[in-house]
Order: sequence, then structure tokens, then C-alpha cells
Amino acid sequence: MWNDLAAIHAASFTNPPPWSARDLEASATGTGGFLLHEPQGFLIGRAIAGEAELLTLATHPAARGQGIGGRLVADFLARTAKAADTAFLEVAADNAAAIRLYVAAGFAQVGRRRGYYAGVDALVMRRDL
Repeated sequence: MWNDLAAIHAASFTNPPPWSARDLEASATGTGGFLLHEPQGFLIGRAIAGEAELLTLATHPAARGQGIGGRLVADFLARTAKAADTAFLEVAADNAAAIRLYVAAGFAQVGRRRGYYAGVDALVMRRDL
């Protein structure tokens, strides 16, 4: 399974670099971590000490526009609302589609990390749960 998820991640990202199967598994199974997935997309998040973080979200390029990302984010919010008061994420400033998805889900920009992704800024986004 982790190799299949790594293939989706590799098809979805070049910057930031895609995660390996080992990276994905370690993030999903580490303290507070969890995996939400559909056949063509997945989300890894964690909830620790009253805060949730969306670590990565990937949808296979051929399956984009089918609502997978929106369903996964909604599932993330529902799951973490039981364990956290606030959710955070980072997104590349040039990833307009992801930013639209997160804004539609109620996230707002609260910070910027200059050059975080190999020269591309990361937007730090937050949402109350």
C-alpha cells in the first residue's frame, strides 16, 4: 500500500519533493498520525496536544477535479475536531488549486515561510476546529 501512495505522491509533487513510501508510513504511524485514503488520493495528518496538522495531501493528476481532495480535507477536519482545537497546514505559495481548496475548507493564511520549498514560499494556514 505505501508504495502505491508514494507513486501518487510522486505524480503529484516535484517541489516540495515527493515523499518515499517509508516517509509516508512513518508520518502516518508516528505519534498522533493517521492516514485517510481513497483509490486515487490520500491525506496524512496528525493530532497532538490539542493541535492538528495536515502533513500532506495528494491526488493523482488524472483524478483531479473529482472532489477527492475536498472529501479528504472534510474527513481530516471531522476526525481531528475530536482531538484538537486548531488545525494547521503549510502549502506552497504557487499551488493555487490547493490554496483554493484550503480556503474553501475554512483555512486562512497566518504566516509565510520565505523560500521554504526550494525557493518557493510556504503559506502557513490555520483553522479553528
